[in-house]
Amino acid sequence: MDRRPVDVRDTYDRIAGHFAETREYPWPEVESFVEDAPRSEVALDLGCGNGRHAELLAAHTDRVLACDISRGLLATARSRLSERNIDADLLQGDASAVPLATDSVSLAVYVATLHHLPTGDARLASLDELARVLSTGAPGLVSAWSTAHDRFDAGEGFDTTVDWTLPGGETVPRFYHVYSPDEFESDLAESDLGVRSAFVSSGNCYAVVEGA
Repeated sequence: MDRRPVDVRDTYDRIAGHFAETREYPWPEVESFVEDAPRSEVALDLGCGNGRHAELLAAHTDRVLACDISRGLLATARSRLSERNIDADLLQGDASAVPLATDSVSLAVYVATLHHLPTGDARLASLDELARVLSTGAPGLVSAWSTAHDRFDAGEGFDTTVDWTLPGGETVPRFYHVYSPDEFESDLAESDLGVRSAFVSSGNCYAVVEGA
């Protein structure tokens, strides 16, 4: 049995507190996407981490759902959102098996998470799950780390680990699949999502998508 999905969860449970401290502000690309999107009834932050993008969504929707595989990260999100008097429903779940009903979401962000899923099948399944939970035509934003980043010299996508250094010097390896832009667009095309646009920004692949 492949244990790597459990390893991803355990890794982020282990580093959750320190990781959350380094993720204070939403990404500009996410801010632009959310600000341009129509107000929604239900918004999803898939792979919510410490809730910084759920906080952003709260100003543009009636209800926010924040989902992450890590209980540790969900705890940091709960604390952050509570301190800011933001009401959100926190869900523990795998992005490749989202614990939500079909057509239940009218706006979604799925950023900095796809690249942590350890197999191609799991990554494609997560894109299909995003398509399933999004209402027809509802917008979503997907991102993944890209070979276009300055730290890489690669033309094709590849698997790697990147160490997280905790206070005191302990390192914890984190799994990444680094996408080439072509591979990212190919996975999107193979998925059930509709693709409005795809682009590279700040070393990440992005796509504005919609429920099919």
